[in-house]
Amino acid sequence: MSVIHLTIEQGIAHLQLDNPSKLNAFSAEMLVQLDVHLTTIRADQGIHAVILSAAGDRAFCVGADINAWADLSPREFARNWVHDGHRIFDKLARLPQPTIAVIEGYAFGGGLELAAACDVRLFGPKAQLALPEAGVGVVPGWSGTQRLLRLMPEPMVREMALFGRRIEAERAVQAGFASAIDEDPMALARQYVADVAKQSPFATDLIKSMINAAVGEDAPAAIEAMASAAVAASHDLTEGVQAFREKRAPQFRGA
Repeated sequence: MSVIHLTIEQGIAHLQLDNPSKLNAFSAEMLVQLDVHLTTIRADQGIHAVILSAAGDRAFCVGADINAWADLSPREFARNWVHDGHRIFDKLARLPQPTIAVIEGYAFGGGLELAAACDVRLFGPKAQLALPEAGVGVVPGWSGTQRLLRLMPEPMVREMALFGRRIEAERAVQAGFASAIDEDPMALARQYVADVAKQSPFATDLIKSMINAAVGEDAPAAIEAMASAAVAASHDLTEGVQAFREKRAPQFRGA
């Protein structure tokens, strides 16, 4: 049965795609599970980092299982499958915690789009990237022509999407899409999250929001969240709430 596991240990959330018989291709059930897990992670202030990986060493994820969407009507395909996938991947990209994708083997289509929604990507030596959608008569639907273009050179995205070419791990690192290639990328990911644990969680949250706003990742919400965090620490907010409860005029100090 296809599934996405969530384990939380010592402040680290580990999401693992587990559909190895289909190279970890996304089913409808897996999308729902990912959505639920991301809600859990976002709400848990004890989680300081997230690692996303997949079962087996052949593939991180080869995208959406064709059987999950092939029989949908055009309207269902656009309004449900594509829209829901986009919304859930956006939810991953906008988690307050730093996220690391550990990629071994193929990251194709939706799998590449899933990796792009993380903050950092660490590759095994056999990692390969591709956008093969046109080969089966569809187009990238979960941000492959949008978010991905902020993370790697435009000609490289065109090469994958228009010509069906695969990108090897070393070239992806040289282009800046991945941070490193390692024989044991999971061990390297654990070093990364150990570094996060040494930092201020609040400062890390704010830094991620600032970066997201700068690159256009839900900028309106990021800006308002940062402003709200500043206001929440102010005397004026405390005074305003207390005055409301005491049914009197507030005495603001502007601080």
